[in-house]
Amino acid sequence: MKGFIFAAGLGTRLKPLTDTMPKALVPVAGKPLIHHLILKMKAAGIDDVVVNVHHFADAVEAYVRGQDDFGIRVRFSDERDLLLETGGGLLHARELLGDGPFLAHNVDILTNIDLRTFIDAATGCVQRPLASLLVSDRPTRRYFLFGQDGRLDGWTDISTGEVRSPDEGLDISGLTKLAFAGVHLISGDIFRVMEEDGWNGRFSITDFYVRECGRHCVKGVRIPGLKILDVGKTDSLKEAEIFANQFLKL
Repeated sequence: MKGFIFAAGLGTRLKPLTDTMPKALVPVAGKPLIHHLILKMKAAGIDDVVVNVHHFADAVEAYVRGQDDFGIRVRFSDERDLLLETGGGLLHARELLGDGPFLAHNVDILTNIDLRTFIDAATGCVQRPLASLLVSDRPTRRYFLFGQDGRLDGWTDISTGEVRSPDEGLDISGLTKLAFAGVHLISGDIFRVMEEDGWNGRFSITDFYVRECGRHCVKGVRIPGLKILDVGKTDSLKEAEIFANQFLKL
């Protein structure tokens, strides 16, 4: 199976660190974030990884090459000319990712789970979803909304009351609000859907899922005992050190 790492972002929440380095190379427990993630993917049996790059792209590429690509195949999806956001970044990497399923993972997300556990749970769904999203009930502002069958119905920001869904009359009172962990198992069919429905340029994968969930199955997957840490802000780095030493195989 292939893997995709979102590593092109500007890392603005991690300033001033990201004034001189890319988010992917911010160190946690003595190793860059991308180092931990590629090893985690490799341990799950993923031996072909695509990394999108934009901010300090040369530094990301040089670091990975300096690790002899971690003993697997690592390629780069070049977004130096234009940062395409998450959905556009995936579409831009289409030729590298091919037509089969792949695991996509934000570079600044740490979890305590073996990624193979998530992959097995996602592929065990009775339906063949366009994407399976790792979700949890952790507190946040923005949630995906799921029906009793675990299928995505919409999105909400509880701080503003905003709701987005293909169903304009969606009653969210009976839906389950779950936070997205930035980890998804995606069918290769996603590129056909993007092409057929006119998705191109810069766009968010969240927007794509919310607009397409009425016509295509997007599932939420919960893993018992999941712990997650978003290393997106400088004040989370100390907590990330503790998390990495406790849960990552260093």
